[in-house]
Amino acid sequence: MTAKLLPRRSSAAHLAAISLDPDNGVPLYRQLYFAIREAILSGRLASGARLPATRSLAQDLGLSRNTVVSAYEQLLAEGYLDGRIGAGSYVSAVLPEALLNARQATARRHAVNRSGQPSLSARGAALAALHEAGGRTPQPFSPGLPELATFPFDDWARLLARRWRNPPRSFLVGGDPSGYRPLREALAQYLGAARAVSCDPDQILIVSGAQQAVDLAARALLEPGDAVWMEEPGYGGANGALIAAGAVPVPVPVDDEGMVVAQGRDMAPAARMAFVSPSHQYPLGVTMTLRRRLELLDWARSANAFILEDDYDSEYRYAGRPLAAMQGLDEDGRILYVGSFSKVMFPGLRIGYIVVPKPLVPAFRAIRTLLDSHPSSLPQAALADFIADGYLTAHIRRMRALYAARQAVMLAAFPPGLLDLAPHDTGMHLVGPLPDDCDDVMVSQRIAAAGIVAPPLSTYYRGAPHRRGLLLGYAGVTAPEIRTGVGRIAEVLAGI
Repeated sequence: MTAKLLPRRSSAAHLAAISLDPDNGVPLYRQLYFAIREAILSGRLASGARLPATRSLAQDLGLSRNTVVSAYEQLLAEGYLDGRIGAGSYVSAVLPEALLNARQATARRHAVNRSGQPSLSARGAALAALHEAGGRTPQPFSPGLPELATFPFDDWARLLARRWRNPPRSFLVGGDPSGYRPLREALAQYLGAARAVSCDPDQILIVSGAQQAVDLAARALLEPGDAVWMEEPGYGGANGALIAAGAVPVPVPVDDEGMVVAQGRDMAPAARMAFVSPSHQYPLGVTMTLRRRLELLDWARSANAFILEDDYDSEYRYAGRPLAAMQGLDEDGRILYVGSFSKVMFPGLRIGYIVVPKPLVPAFRAIRTLLDSHPSSLPQAALADFIADGYLTAHIRRMRALYAARQAVMLAAFPPGLLDLAPHDTGMHLVGPLPDDCDDVMVSQRIAAAGIVAPPLSTYYRGAPHRRGLLLGYAGVTAPEIRTGVGRIAEVLAGI
């Protein structure tokens, strides 16, 4: 293959100058993919540069549009391009090589910017680009925000006060790196009864939330450059934690049965890990079928890989009992099960847990010690009492009824034809679909200006989004607030 790319030109001129050889045995879309990739890595196509439309480039090069689309999709999937709604394809701000090439990272570490100040490492810059600074202010319809006003704070305060009144010395000077033993015992019993998780207290490590659990698993099990299957669309927080460990996220599509394992095998058959939320996929709300769960476990065994199961809100199932966790199917020690109390109690508690296969417990415990020695003892002790005395189960039961009623209010509040919301038997949010040609980012911004949080579905994709829509959380919003908020959304949508 020969690719002639001339310097100091626009991206359209660069790409129009590509020479492809139809007789060399390499498919044309692969030749085009390699040529564009080389131009990006060499800097001739700069970060943020807009690529020509597929139809236009196909005409310039004398190719079919499908050939150009295939090359662009491969570059999107691998992180070299970003798709922007209604605005085409752009060279990514952070390229995969920026995370994986040690030589580049070392050079960046010692580089200075134009003002002479030290710069971030390549990995630090990549992580900083993933999230905006500052905390998230809870607003109506924020996905994942639980009901706070009806939490039994009097009971919680009494349990805390009882523990503070005469704390043992061990609470004040240290703690078990795995977490407070009575809490782990209460959790093992609760998870076995409520989620069919098979574990004993020694397999549970207490962490500061699901994010730290993902970080701990990545540190223990992944090497820089390891591929990790990620649900597409999926949870961005896990994506950031894995990139921080030097992993390469591979976006695997989700259909009505959950993660499409066959496509994962095609894209990265030797991946080291898969991150999934099988009981209630985030953000689409799909429940992974038993057939797909067994298929994923079979791949993990054959690839010597692990599965990180995120069970973030499945306690809130409104039709029958909560579904069993996937971890209960694991007979080979391939699944690590992650949960937290942010949704079932309140996000500020910052207590989560990870259930680790028995052979890995000593290593995870040692690495957990290096992260921050041990979790805070007093809140753990109060939480152990909260679970053992039945307060948690009673609170979840009340919230399950309340959230089901609030979902019904939201479904009834939207005028017919405005957003085709469908009822869902699990979770704390719904997805309102929008037409494929609708800019859901723009719609979300206009709704935010009206004081409503409705994140755009397209931003949960790493590659080109295949669906457009809005995420609408109902759990932490009263019925009158839901009706008022829906009215504001209706006004915005009517003006578009």
